[in-house]
Amino acid sequence: MLEIKDLHVEVEGKEIIRGVNLKINDGEFHVLMGHNGSGKTTLAKAVMGHPSTKIKSGDIIFNGQSVKDMSADKRAKLGLFLEFQAPVEVEGVGFVNFLRAARESTTGSTVDIKQFMAEIREYTDKLAISGGIIGRSLNQGFSGGEKKKAEILQMALLKPKLAILDEPDSGLDIDAVKAVAESINEIYNKQKMGLLLITHYSRILNYMKPEYVHVMAGGKMVAEGGQDLILKLEKEGYDSFIKSNGKRN
Repeated sequence: MLEIKDLHVEVEGKEIIRGVNLKINDGEFHVLMGHNGSGKTTLAKAVMGHPSTKIKSGDIIFNGQSVKDMSADKRAKLGLFLEFQAPVEVEGVGFVNFLRAARESTTGSTVDIKQFMAEIREYTDKLAISGGIIGRSLNQGFSGGEKKKAEILQMALLKPKLAILDEPDSGLDIDAVKAVAESINEIYNKQKMGLLLITHYSRILNYMKPEYVHVMAGGKMVAEGGQDLILKLEKEGYDSFIKSNGKRN
């Protein structure tokens, strides 16, 4: 479904991604781990077409089609989704109106508002999202945890073919991490999407079973494996990978 080929990416004139290769097939669950500054978020943004990233060379293939020169909205309509590490607040844009507009834009069909609100309530209950945030502007006044849960809600409603989740566990307490992990599992299993989850820590992975694990350091992939690699990271830490494969960005 997604193939990243020898990708080199700059941000503000500095090369952050240095020749990354990655393949994700339909329905696979991948995890990307690494220190702060290793390039994980930049890679996610480059795949989604964030304007802060500049692709110098390489390619991004999604369902057999190069998307590296496409705008972010066109990539979304093809079925790509990015959950942001730090979602922005958008004053004056109602949360529900935003969700409806996004759904209609990506699917090209009009939303049945009664059915749509039922879907929203289903996932707000599962994610333990306060009903009060539904009537607010997008992310305005949301806590860090509420912003993360709101992003997972968006993923559930937009039904992407491939979702990239950038640190969905950051800013969450122990109970919220479990609730978010369980919701991600349910959405992934129900919708049969491809999934790339980015995280620093293994705590959220206590509730999940990724098939493939990748480690980044210095803008490169430095290790790949299965769940046993998570155990190795817990035991040895990231420093052993950095020392043998390059410094942090």
